[in-house]
Amino acid sequence: MLEIRGLNAGYGEVEILRDVSLTVEAGQIATLVGSNGAGKSTLLNAVCGILTPRSGSVRLDGAEITGRSCEAIVACGITQVPEGRRLFPQMTVRENLLVGAYRRRDSAAIQRDLTWMYELFPVLKERARQRAGSLSGGEQQMCAIARGLMARPRLLLLDELSLGLAPILVDVLVEVVRKVHREGTAIFVVEQDVATAFDLASVGYVLENGRIVLSGPTVELRANPHVKKAYLGM
Repeated sequence: MLEIRGLNAGYGEVEILRDVSLTVEAGQIATLVGSNGAGKSTLLNAVCGILTPRSGSVRLDGAEITGRSCEAIVACGITQVPEGRRLFPQMTVRENLLVGAYRRRDSAAIQRDLTWMYELFPVLKERARQRAGSLSGGEQQMCAIARGLMARPRLLLLDELSLGLAPILVDVLVEVVRKVHREGTAIFVVEQDVATAFDLASVGYVLENGRIVLSGPTVELRANPHVKKAYLGM
């Protein structure tokens, strides 16, 4: 589905990503893990058109999408839930969700999806008319995920799903992600919390200093001595 080959990217004269290659298959949950500053968000920005790669290739279902605009990439079926949520704080929860569907013209289906978001996140239904900026951190993360899903993506990119959240809220979000996956959406999770990422995903990649240093089934990565020492505290 998503195929990244030999990707190099950075900001100004600073090179962040170096020859990164990875694949996310259709119907899969895959993860990219690494410490803060490893280049994880830079990779997502390069995939989504926020950052133009210096070289390399990003393909979706075999079609080249490298260098396309953000809007064109969303139209292809990729949506990112960014680190830090980045909601529109003065708009209501409902308005934020509808922003996620801005490209769609299927009004009846949009309303059905809005109902589905409220089923996935009942608290958002209770807060529908409340300003998004007044929500708690966990509620804002729910709103950000729901907004992303309102675009009806085939591939959902989740940047730091668990960042700053209490473990009980992380458990809730993990279960929602699993439900979304069962509905047929492929998911690529970028995480500092390696244990959470490995619980969710079947395949993982480890990014260090802008390079992929390990990859494979998460069951095997969890048992890798370097991963255990550097990321799992074992």
